Amino acid sequence: MNEYQLEAQKKAEVLIEALPYIQKFNRKIIVVKYGGSAMTDPQLQRNVIKDVTLLKLVGFKPIIVHGGGKAISSWVEKTGNEAKFVGGLRVTDAATMEIAEMVLGKVSKDLVTMVEELGVKAVSVSGKDGRLLTAKKRLSGGQDIGFVGEITKVRPRILYDLLEKDYLPIVAPIGLGEDFATYNINADEAACAIATAVGADKLVYLTDVEGLYRDFNDKSSFISRISCTEAEHLISGGMIGGGMLPKLSNCTEAVRGGVNRVHILDGRIPHSILLEIFTNKGNGTMFYNDADLLDDVNQTAEKAQ
Repeated sequence: MNEYQLEAQKKAEVLIEALPYIQKFNRKIIVVKYGGSAMTDPQLQRNVIKDVTLLKLVGFKPIIVHGGGKAISSWVEKTGNEAKFVGGLRVTDAATMEIAEMVLGKVSKDLVTMVEELGVKAVSVSGKDGRLLTAKKRLSGGQDIGFVGEITKVRPRILYDLLEKDYLPIVAPIGLGEDFATYNINADEAACAIATAVGADKLVYLTDVEGLYRDFNDKSSFISRISCTEAEHLISGGMIGGGMLPKLSNCTEAVRGGVNRVHILDGRIPHSILLEIFTNKGNGTMFYNDADLLDDVNQTAEKAQ
């Protein structure tokens, strides 16, 4: 074989490896929580949107839930104010809430444009549309931090309608209270709640870390797959801290709520979503239900299921 033929054969082998996964997940819903460096680096941003668009084109039903914390902080500072946080939650007064809604709305529309450029129909919605996300005021250690919301109910009908009409929904994490106040909601929590409500087969969190470690300073302690019970033991044992702790709780909550698999992936790795879903090896941490007992022979293949 010449060099061109060898290269073509490698591409064919990749497609063959992906085929059983494409067949297995055809018409299944996958929720992608989009955040971290993948949102701020233009090349990574394009890679993520290409990945999600490809999932749509091969038969998945993807939903994107995005954050925008860095952009919100930047705009708050441009108004001459300082971004403040209490217990990891943004202090959100009325002016900050207005900025957050504006910024998240623009992020949504920018993502719609990128998806449409690749030939896929997309629609942006916020949690206020169709009362997708109902929320109540959330306190931080008993302290009132403004218009920060805690999800109390998800009404997924608008998402089902968009999926049925072959659109890719892009969701901004803004909620509406019973009193019709607007609330800023943590994007990780919104993705978890939405994935559970729509009965997603997969929930993918794009982050700025490779995945889960028993000891972050010990790279040999990387965990490629973990059950909910094992993850909860890590949480209760105080082995996980910092920003990973709430994300880990969201992962276990989603699996307990019926999501088949939850993945934490490094969004800084080009095409990390495709590597995790369409290859035997994968590249992140996968969470699964304790009832899904996998024998050693099937562990590798099940990594992407």
